[in-house]
Amino acid sequence: MIKETPANIEVLKRKANNQNSWRERLEAVNELKNYDCQQSRDILTRLAIHDVVFTVKEAAFRAVQAMGVTKNGKPIYLGKKPKGNLVDGINKKLTHVRDSLPEGYTLDEFKSAFQQQYPAAYDAYEGDKGKQFDKWLGNVIQSLPKKK
Repeated sequence: MIKETPANIEVLKRKANNQNSWRERLEAVNELKNYDCQQSRDILTRLAIHDVVFTVKEAAFRAVQAMGVTKNGKPIYLGKKPKGNLVDGINKKLTHVRDSLPEGYTLDEFKSAFQQQYPAAYDAYEGDKGKQFDKWLGNVIQSLPKKK
């Protein structure tokens, strides 16, 4: 572990704050974990505690654990992967996306509209569900309230 601030810390900060790309946040974590400086500790701690995508949260947790970071004098704790909705009002948002599309839309058209209209929500679920994302989305679309 290098005990200095990375030269590209501003780029890494932007990546770590990008709520529309869990992959960029994970990339930032993987680079920041090699640098033991206050800025990388702060960024990693925030992601370990607050990131909605469990993959990113877990990677950041492992990094701060290796650095021995504590919060208010206590070690940081990684809870279980949360169940339920990651984003408040997701069913309303998905209903809005569905209602914005013409009859007979495809799953790919729905995904594209969802990503355009709610990029942070799309990213959170796509990152959380992984390979099961399409199946999950199809099931949720089926369970949405009928159009009025």
